[in-house]
This record gives sequence, structure tokens and C-alpha cells, in this order.
Amino acid sequence: MSVGRFLALVLAVVLALPAAAQETGPGAAGAGGAPPGAGVPPPTAVPPMPAGGEQQSGRVFCEQNVSFRLADPASVPEQYRRFLGGWSDAAWDVKTCAALIVENVSPDGTAKIIYVYGPLGSASTVPGGVLHGTGVIRNGALRFQNADGSQYAFQPGLVDMTGHWINPQGESFQATFKETP
Repeated sequence: MSVGRFLALVLAVVLALPAAAQETGPGAAGAGGAPPGAGVPPPTAVPPMPAGGEQQSGRVFCEQNVSFRLADPASVPEQYRRFLGGWSDAAWDVKTCAALIVENVSPDGTAKIIYVYGPLGSASTVPGGVLHGTGVIRNGALRFQNADGSQYAFQPGLVDMTGHWINPQGESFQATFKETP
């Protein structure tokens, strides 16, 4: 088993652990960073998906097959609806593809998310994975932290979502995530 796959497996197990009192969630890899990791849910759980949500299956993001279910927008507080949905076609660097799916957001701003990462192009050797976790929306940004201490913030614009990543070494990355139908 490669080191990247082992770390992804270990970090996926972290998702099942009880929450610490911090904003956490899955993250991405990039130049100089560790493979993407899974986060730990924050103290407040996201409520179950309301009936009427839209099930997507077999959608491919970053060479990973992903199934997800989006909440009915009417069931999400208005101030958080712009975060709801799939956001893809992003790259943290020349090797790493990234996508974010925000399935639901509770009234307190806790978001149920899926983070997808993988190789960007056939020449890339970046391992891929699909991580399920939570984030918290505060001050107009969806934020989470992965197990290696990397910090992520996603802010919606008029059309796209801008992602910011700061890895444990202090390197900063930015990517544009396109809304995905």
C-alpha cells in the first residue's frame, strides 16, 4: 500500500471519531503538502437530509466516482443557499484536481460536505480520494481544517467559488471552483 493511500485510509477513519471543539473537515493536497486528509465533524451535527433532496449518482470528479444528495434549497437557510451544490473543475497546483460538494447546511451554519481530490491529467501521480465531513460557514466563508493542520476557506462569488488553502508549511494556494450542474 502506498504512503498516500495509507494516509488517506487513516484520515478517513478520523471522520468517524467524536468531534473536537474546532472547525474541521477534509482537505486537499498540493505542492509541498501531505496527501489530502479527512476532517473531524464539528460539535454540531448537520440534520438529516430533508425529503425531496436531489440524488446524484455516478458523477465523476477528479477521476473519482461520487454519489451525493443535495438538500432541497427551500430547506436550507437563505443566507447559506449560495454554498449548496457541486463545485468542481479546480486545481490547487499543476498536479492536483479538486472538487467540493455541499450537500446541506443547517441553521447554525454547519455544512455537510464531500471533498474530492485526485490527479490533474494522466501524467499526474497524485493519489485520489473521496472524503465526507463537515465544515462551518462563518463570515461568508465555508471553513474547515484537515488532520494535518491545513486550513481551507471557500467563498462564493457571483458565479464561481474561490478556494483558499494554507498547508502546515505556510504555503498558500488559491483555486476557482465552477458550479457543477
